[in-house]
Amino acid sequence: MKNNLPKKWIQNLKILDFAFQPILNIHTGKIFAVEALLRNYKEAGFTSIFELFDEVYKDNLLYSFDLKLRKKAFKKYMMIKDYENIKLFYNLDNRLLEMPNYKQGNTSKILDSHNINKNNICFEISERFEVSSSNGIQELLSHYKNEKFCIAIDDFGVGYSGYKLLYDITPDVIKIDRFFLNNIQNDMKKKLIARCITHLAIQLGIKVIAEGVESKEEFFICKDLGCHFVQGYFVQVPTLDTNEICKEYQHITNLVKNDKRLTNPECSMEQFVDKQSPLTMDMDMSSIVDFFQKNPHTRAVPIVNSNYEPVGILQEHSIKELIYSPYGRSLMSNDSIKKSKLRYLIEPCGTTEINCNISTIIELFSNNPESIGIILTKNSKYHGFLSARAIITIMNEQNLIYAREQNPLTKLPGNSMIEKYLYEVSANKNFYILCYFDLDNFKAFNDAYGFRNGDRALQLFADILKKNLSHDFFKAHIGGDDFFIAIECKESEQEKYIRKIDKLIKKFCDDARELYSKEDKENGFILSTNRDGDKKKFPLLSTSASILLVRDISKKRDTAILNEIFSFQKKVAKQEENHISISSVI
Repeated sequence: MKNNLPKKWIQNLKILDFAFQPILNIHTGKIFAVEALLRNYKEAGFTSIFELFDEVYKDNLLYSFDLKLRKKAFKKYMMIKDYENIKLFYNLDNRLLEMPNYKQGNTSKILDSHNINKNNICFEISERFEVSSSNGIQELLSHYKNEKFCIAIDDFGVGYSGYKLLYDITPDVIKIDRFFLNNIQNDMKKKLIARCITHLAIQLGIKVIAEGVESKEEFFICKDLGCHFVQGYFVQVPTLDTNEICKEYQHITNLVKNDKRLTNPECSMEQFVDKQSPLTMDMDMSSIVDFFQKNPHTRAVPIVNSNYEPVGILQEHSIKELIYSPYGRSLMSNDSIKKSKLRYLIEPCGTTEINCNISTIIELFSNNPESIGIILTKNSKYHGFLSARAIITIMNEQNLIYAREQNPLTKLPGNSMIEKYLYEVSANKNFYILCYFDLDNFKAFNDAYGFRNGDRALQLFADILKKNLSHDFFKAHIGGDDFFIAIECKESEQEKYIRKIDKLIKKFCDDARELYSKEDKENGFILSTNRDGDKKKFPLLSTSASILLVRDISKKRDTAILNEIFSFQKKVAKQEENHISISSVI
């Protein structure tokens, strides 16, 4: 491996150093990997890392220089305590294959000389920057994937190739670009895009890293969306000192343990997990065939690498198609071929942590009609398999739970789900609009027209909420003539949503008139008995809205305070001319 460098670049190599930034399991706070980040480039005389690599590229020395950098990064990586159980993410320049001295196998030689497992290395390639060859990124990814290295796409979503790379290459990992995660808790559009990227990747068997996370709010959103890992200043800034890399980050671990927002004790996923033993990538074909012959009822089995990390799933029909083909029979009879072509038979399978949100698993499964199940991991290692049948059972249980908690008349969520929502409001610092509706003159209408027509009025209001409010709104029926809606949004959108609430009030007033007799409609009132038993004129049905703005700077936002404010404010709303009262939590 003769890749000699001029004195200038040898001197630069001595100056340059690597900092490491941890990548954690987002569900446990335990370390999964570190990314090697080049440092001291300014001390070497360059204004940026890009300028450094541009100059070494112009000198036609990019590959030789990068090999030396890899050695330097690998040696320092080995100084991390328990590095054998930690992956190393190393960034590659997209132009490496253009170098005249490029040669396959050099990285494997370096790893062998340092006794580093190949599965511990993940080559990271950014799609943000255009390259001279239109297929440069794809060629580089294909090369290292064929060399059986883990590959990752950095800055996903803002580059030149985008989703085509997922189709053509199917990397092992993608990093969602920081642009989509910055202030995501206040940007519904970013949240929708990040969710789509995450769920598509998971369905293709690709791990997802939320990169550049800088706040607790961003962390929780990424966790809820289904991201597997997290990286950013909120975890730890890049450090030159390998002693500062921890096995577990307590502030993240505590955050996860104390996150009770979305837990559902009534439906535990663990009881549905099939703990079948996986097969390994290095098994020969005859052993794999023997496995299916000895386990005739097994239709699919998870496959793991030497680090016990899932890489996909092998279905029985794939093996049958192989052994019944001329090529397959030849392969099976050739004793000189000990290693299987297993990687060509493996199919992608959605993978997520055992303690992830159940609703995320259901959504992942529902979005992929061809899915036969989900692989579950525990701290990134294979834990078990959740079959399609098991997921359908979980879905049925969730539906039963939902049915128990919804109002039987309006089919809207009831009090327990409202309390869960308010707990989520109190648990973070996002901006919310909460609204409590109280139907005015409902008792008088109910007494005069009977309970059946009273139910019709309640159903009418519930239908207006369902038909006129988007899925972003949480809509619920507290009980009786009391309803509740809420939405998480940007503070700049509050006027738009307040106008929408005003339109709901006017629509109900107009539509409710049709519940009255012609005479009462013309009079504009009904005669009914008040609480003292006296006959009295009552206006036609309307509704009052108590709107509560919970701002991102609001400190007093626990559920007790929110309920106390609503209790007082609903009385105020009935006195307002437009039947709306608005206040903010301080």
